[in-house]
Amino acid sequence: MNTPHGPEQVPHDPRTDVSVRFALRSPARLKTELLAGLVVALALIPEAIAFSVIAGVDPRVGLFASVTMAITIAIVGGRPAMISAATAAVALVIAPVSEQYGVDHLIATVILGGVFQVLLSFLGVAKLMRFVPRSVMVGFVNSLAILVFVAQIPHLVDVPWMVYPLVAAGLLVLVFLPKITEAVPAPLVTIVLLTVVTVAFSLNVPDVADQGELPESLPTLFFPDVPLTFETLRILAPYALAMALVGLMESLMTAKLVDDITDTRSDKTREGWGQGVANIVTGFFGGMGGCAVVGQTMMNVKVSGARTRLSTLAAGVFLLILVVALGDIVGLVPMAALVAVMIMVSIATVDWHSVHPRTLRLMPLSETVVVVVTVVATVSTGNLAIGVSLGVLTAMVLFARRVAHMTTVERTLTSDDTCTYRVTGELFWASSNDLVFQFDYIGDPENVVVDLTAADIWDASTVATFDAIQQKYAAKGKTVTIVGLDGASLERLRRLSGRLGGEN
Repeated sequence: MNTPHGPEQVPHDPRTDVSVRFALRSPARLKTELLAGLVVALALIPEAIAFSVIAGVDPRVGLFASVTMAITIAIVGGRPAMISAATAAVALVIAPVSEQYGVDHLIATVILGGVFQVLLSFLGVAKLMRFVPRSVMVGFVNSLAILVFVAQIPHLVDVPWMVYPLVAAGLLVLVFLPKITEAVPAPLVTIVLLTVVTVAFSLNVPDVADQGELPESLPTLFFPDVPLTFETLRILAPYALAMALVGLMESLMTAKLVDDITDTRSDKTREGWGQGVANIVTGFFGGMGGCAVVGQTMMNVKVSGARTRLSTLAAGVFLLILVVALGDIVGLVPMAALVAVMIMVSIATVDWHSVHPRTLRLMPLSETVVVVVTVVATVSTGNLAIGVSLGVLTAMVLFARRVAHMTTVERTLTSDDTCTYRVTGELFWASSNDLVFQFDYIGDPENVVVDLTAADIWDASTVATFDAIQQKYAAKGKTVTIVGLDGASLERLRRLSGRLGGEN
């Protein structure tokens, strides 16, 4: 819904459910949330089936996972309007378990992964998000857009020619309908319209039913039949921990992305343990687990305009109704309709400002390198977690390199028997390693003063470097006095000096 001043602003307090109460009091907002949830539910079906294939399990395992993940995270999660369901990232991690040990061990891995996510969240893993620079976020967003688009290509290759005009018609509706009215979400109109056309003219095009068998009954409680032994834990723990880390990273990055889009702040710690709880619940209902689904989240938030937990809850509930009670009808939806919607999602997701020639000219080279590394790593591996990790690592290395070159050493001969070295800059492992070579151990007089008034000591490597400098002067019968430090730098030097081993 739009106001005279732009998109309707939904009040949100991350500690409460103010946004939900607002939606319940606003018929327009309620309609937006429910219809957005319906569109997301339709889009989740083919992906959940596809991810089940990746994990080597029955399609129902992926569909039920998407249902329970969405419903649970709507209640316990920290980021309103974010969608969680079965995902390719989690499917790839746990697929070897299903292949080698069977479905029961896979479900046990999902439950254990959820436990790990809860523990990691309470240990403060969400706070690590502050170390993700903006350039990595830009790379993450653009990588996501590329992956969403690439995922549609198989549905456009070796298909009946009628698929192409259907996709084109869907894109036209998605582009022009919002300019006319926003009373009904354009994605929902596209899906309904193309389904009616396909059925009315008996068009022979791929549909949802072709993607896999839909379940005919409700999910029930499931307890995996695995030995409760240390050996089982030893086998499953590495996969569960990998699933926990990948799921948390993708979910927290997506939550941060939605924060930026909606200009609101969410509770990342709550989101982290909420993901864990959702995976535990999903496991006990026989689901394959998952995490935040970035494409459907963008569809929900950016395309459909959802802002509250109701859209996430509605997505889970509608998905359950669609696959269990209305499976025959849902099976008629042409894949062309969903492809058109996802292509529009990918277009809307791209940070177009970041790839504008003027922006690229103004952007520091190091920032551009980080974006490129993130995009290339993500697209080449198909894993957002790997791309983000390599992007952050690249940003850290480039930052350390840049700061390291900002350190200077000036030598002044203050008297016949005294020489002063004034060191300026931030001293840590990258900037202090070469410091030991910037002193004239042979030519300097008997007394050497190292003035660190304009410097700070940040790590043990720097302290070890000054120990080495003092030892080299001592070997020549000369003394070194370090002055100018205070606060944490002085405390670090006093605590560690002489206790870190031998000469560098």
